[in-house]
Formats: sequence, structure tokens, C-alpha cells
Amino acid sequence: MKFLKYIGLIILVFCISCEKTKRQDPNVIIILLDDLGFGDFQSFNPNGKINTSNINNISNDGLILTNAHVTSSVCTPSRYSLLTGRYNWRSKLKNGVLTGISGPLIEKGRSTLADLFKKNDYQTGFIGKWHLGWKWGKIDNDIDFGSGWNKSDFENIDFSIPIENGPNSNGFDYSFGFSGSLDMAPYVYVENSYPTMIPTKTTVDRGDYTWWREGPTSNDFIHLETTPLLFEKSINFIKSRDKEKSFFLYLALPSPHTPILPTKQWINKSQLNPYADFVLQIDNLIGRLNSFLIDEHIDENTILIISSDNGCSPEANFKLLGEKGHDPSYIFRGHKADIFEGGTRVPLIVKWPKKIQKNSISNELVSLVDFYSTFAEILGLNIDENEGEDSFSFVPIFENSNSLSSRNSLVTSSINGTFAIQKNQFKLITSPDSGGWSQPVPRNNNDNISADFQLYNLELDPGEENNLYSKNNIIANELKDELKKIILDGRSTVGKKLKNENIENWKQINWINK
Repeated sequence: MKFLKYIGLIILVFCISCEKTKRQDPNVIIILLDDLGFGDFQSFNPNGKINTSNINNISNDGLILTNAHVTSSVCTPSRYSLLTGRYNWRSKLKNGVLTGISGPLIEKGRSTLADLFKKNDYQTGFIGKWHLGWKWGKIDNDIDFGSGWNKSDFENIDFSIPIENGPNSNGFDYSFGFSGSLDMAPYVYVENSYPTMIPTKTTVDRGDYTWWREGPTSNDFIHLETTPLLFEKSINFIKSRDKEKSFFLYLALPSPHTPILPTKQWINKSQLNPYADFVLQIDNLIGRLNSFLIDEHIDENTILIISSDNGCSPEANFKLLGEKGHDPSYIFRGHKADIFEGGTRVPLIVKWPKKIQKNSISNELVSLVDFYSTFAEILGLNIDENEGEDSFSFVPIFENSNSLSSRNSLVTSSINGTFAIQKNQFKLITSPDSGGWSQPVPRNNNDNISADFQLYNLELDPGEENNLYSKNNIIANELKDELKKIILDGRSTVGKKLKNENIENWKQINWINK
């Protein structure tokens, strides 16, 4: 009997020890802004005219990564990669973005960041703009939805029943948000898969900065109040957390994307334009969230990440901002939708007082697709061969900002599916144009990708002005071969070959066989 009691005591002590170890897992908050440019934070753009004082302070308290990228220069695909650790173009979506009524993009059975955290018993929350598709209920199951761009496309949605295949089906215990961008109908909040109200009106805005498309709107959905509301929901999520568990919060903002809606107290505060006013407001809200973490005495072991889903949109009015000395793309060419650096290079800030030294800076090549492997390493988890197939951990940079990245190369894509591959100082682009909205715009026959390429030395030419393709065939061919292998192998990490989805319609890789 004494022996059994002794064994029982050992087991109890072991369990308590395990619980203490478990609770030492860091809390994690990812704040993803929408359409914020690399040059909009002063900590990345010393010439920036938007006084982002709160972001500056957070940057000083942590690590800034100046060579960080998203996998796509538009939002749906870049958000897919962030959550899955997989290049977006391996999914069924080869170009463009989803709408507010699109079906789910994340494949059934595919593990997400939230699933990863759940393996270590985290409490997980999603708040904000999903934009990865989900399944709305239907009034008539025999009628398909339209594209989502026309007001008649929403007539068959049944807002009285829960949605399917949304955040709660992808690893999140709690979710509050909406389906698409803030300018994409329907304008209905969905909490834990249930619409919070049935829309009873239709709204539209046609202002220069404030516009949104016409569509059904619920009474509790007030565009102007959405961004502050999401921060309020985030703070409430943290307040009501199970304090015996670590938490993961993915705060996916819809701002400063259109509609550009600074609240009254922020109008004209920047003395630049409404876009800059909106960025100032977001800076203030992030500062308040950071202060809340400090007041709660949980900031020391909380990883706070701040970034953007792609470059700044032309809706910010680059011309007017430029006249006042501010460039959202900093020294880089292009903007949202483009394959150029202004489309894919984003600010990335990581604050983790327990591990990361203040005032740390790294210029190593990383991507938001790398979050998957990075957090797997932090949590001590192994990744299966069919998950996180394009994700590389950058934990060593957390520990020492002078460490090298484990990423050898990076593939990015534009709104029309144009590819680029960056390795060392060189970047190869698989088209002769921007692949997006800036000059030179893609040709009318977008599906017929030209065999013409662009090659830039980003170290000497960060503005991508001097095309070296005709002068450096050796480097160009090496990059082409590596890009081809990454595409056809279905992965860029070591492991068995995997399949890309929807390859029969993948016209953006016609150049491979030329």
C-alpha cells in the first residue's frame, strides 16, 4: 500500500510539473493589417510622415525584419499561406481573390496555425476579416450563389443558420468576424459560426476613400466602427481567457484597406490625407492593446507580431501622399497587386521580451508563410510531410538577430498569378510587366504568359529599375530551374513530392515548357 502511495505521489508531482511546463508556452498574438505599405511605419521608413509612435515603441522593444514578404501581393492568397504554411498558388486559387460569398479555400483536413496551437492545448481565437471563404446557408439548396460582385448574388443566403467551414472548422475555439473585405458584401458579423443578426437593409458608399459595394447589411454592422470593435473584441478575448492555458489570437484587420474610415477624432490628425489618418488610428489601437498586455502582466511571455497582408493599395492616393513627402512603398517599386517589392515586401515586427532583445534588426529573407514552422519549433512539435510544406523556421533570428535565415529562396506571386523567385541578392520575375496594377500593366491576353522575364539585383537595385535578364543568363536560368522544381515538387521543404491543386487550369506556368 505504501508503495502504491509512493507511486501515486510521483505521478502527481510529474503531472504538476507537466502543467507548469505547459503554462510556460508563450501566448501568441498576430496582428495582420490590410493593405498597409512597407513604408507606412516609421520604424521601417525613416522618411515616413505618418507619426506611428506606438509602433515605433513596440519596434524598439523587439525585432524588426526588413526583408520580410508575403507570398502574394493580394489578401486572400497571402492569408492562406500565413495560416497553412503552404504557398497560396498550390491551392485551387491561381489568381485574384475570393469574394464575400466564396466557398472555403482551405482544404478539408489541412492543418492550420490554430490546429498547431491546439496540439499544445492553447485557447485559440480568430477576430476580424477571414477572406478565405466559407459556406453560407442557402434558402434554396438547388440554386448556386453568384460571383459575389453583384447585389443579386446575395438573395439566396439564409442568414438564420450557421455557416460551415469557417474559422471554427479550422482550429479556432472562438471566432468573430466577417467573410470578405470591408468593401465586400454581405456586411454581417458571424460569431462562432452564427450570424449575429439577419440583415434587413442594403447599404452602399461611393465616396473617394470611404466606398464599399452595395449589399445586405445587418443593423449591428457599422463600417465606421468595425476596426475599433475588433480591438475591443480582442481585449475581451484575452480578459475572458482560461488563465490555465496559453492563448493564440489571430487579429486579422480589414484596415487600412477600403473603406478608409478614420473615426471623428482622427480626421485630419496626420495632416496628410484620410489614409494616413486611418493608419494613425490603427497605431493608437495597437498601442492600447500592447499597454493592456503590460497591465495584465502577460507581455513578458507574449509573442506580439505585427505585419501586413500585402503592399499599400493605390486607393491610399500615392500622388497626394507623395506631394507631402510620404511614400507607402518606401524605396520599392510598385504596390498592392504587383509582383514588384512594393507589392510583397511588408513590415514585420516581433516583440517577445522573454526571448528577443530590444532594438533587434534582421535583414534575412523570411516570409509570413514561415510562421507555421517557426511556431512548431517554439512549441516543440514535429510537422508531418503533408503540412507546412513551404514553411521554414526563423526561430534562430529571435535568439540572435545576426543569425542566418534557414530559407534558401522565396517564391511570390501577383494578382494575375505571375511568379517571382528571390535568392540571395537576385530576383527573377516570370513576365515582362508588373503582374498587377502598376505600369507596365499586363497585356490583355493575361492567360498567355510571355516568355520574357525580368531579373534584378535587389542589393544594388532595390527599386527594380535595371533589368539584367538579357545580360545574366546563367543566374536567370539557375533561378528558373529552382522555381520550376519548387512548383513541380509540390513543396519547397525536404520531403516527398506533393500535389498542387487545379493544375489543369494553371496557365501561369506555361513558361515552364518553353
